[in-house]
Amino acid sequence: METPQNKSSNSEHSLSQIFPLFHLTALAMKIAITGCNGGVGRRVVLWVLKEGHTVVGADCAIAQDTDFYNNPAFSFHPVDLKDFDTTLKVFEGCDAIIQLAAFAQPMDYKTKVHNENHPAGNISTKYSQLGIYRVALASSVNVLRGVFSTEPIFHYFPIDENHPCEPDEPYGLSKLIAEMQANTIVRRYPSMRIASIRIHWFVPTRARAYRQDYFHTRGDLWGYVQMDSAADAFLRAVTGMRLFFIVAPQLAADEDWLELKEKYFPDVPVKPGWIESGTKGFFDCRKAERLLGWVHTDYA
Repeated sequence: METPQNKSSNSEHSLSQIFPLFHLTALAMKIAITGCNGGVGRRVVLWVLKEGHTVVGADCAIAQDTDFYNNPAFSFHPVDLKDFDTTLKVFEGCDAIIQLAAFAQPMDYKTKVHNENHPAGNISTKYSQLGIYRVALASSVNVLRGVFSTEPIFHYFPIDENHPCEPDEPYGLSKLIAEMQANTIVRRYPSMRIASIRIHWFVPTRARAYRQDYFHTRGDLWGYVQMDSAADAFLRAVTGMRLFFIVAPQLAADEDWLELKEKYFPDVPVKPGWIESGTKGFFDCRKAERLLGWVHTDYA
């Protein structure tokens, strides 16, 4: 797995040769999904089941009125993911894991950073012992200094996986530490493949992401990701390892992205060729398209 500072096109090309891209839905897999009762988790479970896979769900609890609770391809296991041995038993025989268990909002540093990262590191370590080498880890665009920060700071547009990660709040810090844990585990267990998926605001429709106050939401860069499109990225991601930004190319705003940039971030440079390419937006997700075959779709 890559960190934001050590990626290169050469290493990316060599990894692509060693681990060729394939569409995961061609194989029926048994996939463990943690945090299956959460907002992101439920949509990912539905998507994975729709694509023909079996799901082993893990969370502290689950609502029985979920759309998939009685699906024969789904089984639920109440488990504390910080309990190493119990979790190990629950996911024996799984082919891959999608790690979504997390807090949805920033809290204090003590609670957030410890509880957010203990399960992530615990899970990635234990699965290498079970022979499960494919992991997709839920990260966030908030590894950047964005909407939860005291002041959003960006070094260039469009933002790609090479952009410096400089969070100044607990949520972004917890996600960055989780990515570092994954990097460490891959070094320890070279056969592991962990993809960190940096999703944006997870919403059902683009309209849901619209906000009237552009100034106070500028740290989000007026972005979002449609939730089924994000679920598709998680499923595709268990085919390999790397960092990926998963963001819709269009904004949840009526103004053109360059107008918003000049108004709110006039001093942030734009990388050469981006404007001329005709591509719009503050995020460059071409890596996800190139290596995962993922292209954002507004399914609703």
